Amino acid sequence: MRLTHDLRRLHEIKGVDLKIAAKREMLPEYADWVKGLLDVDAGVGTGVSAEVLPTVMVWLIDVGAFDGALELVPFVLRHNVQMPARYNRDAATIVVEEIAEAALKAHNAGAHFDLGVLLRVAELTDAIDMHDQARAKLRKATGAQQLFIAEDMEANAESRAMLEAALASLKAAQALNDRIGVKDKIKRAEKMLAAQDAAAAATTKQPNHEDGSAA
Repeated sequence: MRLTHDLRRLHEIKGVDLKIAAKREMLPEYADWVKGLLDVDAGVGTGVSAEVLPTVMVWLIDVGAFDGALELVPFVLRHNVQMPARYNRDAATIVVEEIAEAALKAHNAGAHFDLGVLLRVAELTDAIDMHDQARAKLRKATGAQQLFIAEDMEANAESRAMLEAALASLKAAQALNDRIGVKDKIKRAEKMLAAQDAAAAATTKQPNHEDGSAA
């Protein structure tokens, strides 16, 4: 009954920000119901009540509570929970696309996104069959965040590892969808790696004057 009421209320709200604010207000009312389902670990049942947990998972993503949403994903996947028809996608695809798009939106605004969340999404969904375009978005978001992090680091072994991870993620996105829009980022990662290699080579070639010999 609560879900039916809340969905009707959301349908009447036009603004996206207002919808998100309403979902943030509604979510605590479902916490005990969701906890009960997780504790029993026997699926979500049937009928309208079966829509509660998958809807809560999506709402948590919508309000930016990504860790909370990811806590529900193993249950949803393990029990093959069907998404309500209004979402038009399976659970794994929704999680991958919605979180990847949230990350890309943050990047477009010049902000970081939690890399751990993106890696966790990949860990949970990599074995699941889905369209390449959806998975390419996640690879792009992951590579972009890894590159973002590497650019803020000093040039050392740690930053090189991050750059190599970024390049691998971006190239994977490119392989999945040639039009995903990562070519500039791939070039930037390759340029940064080349610069690190050049700097390391120059350091290696410098003469060692510790023995007091003349230059």
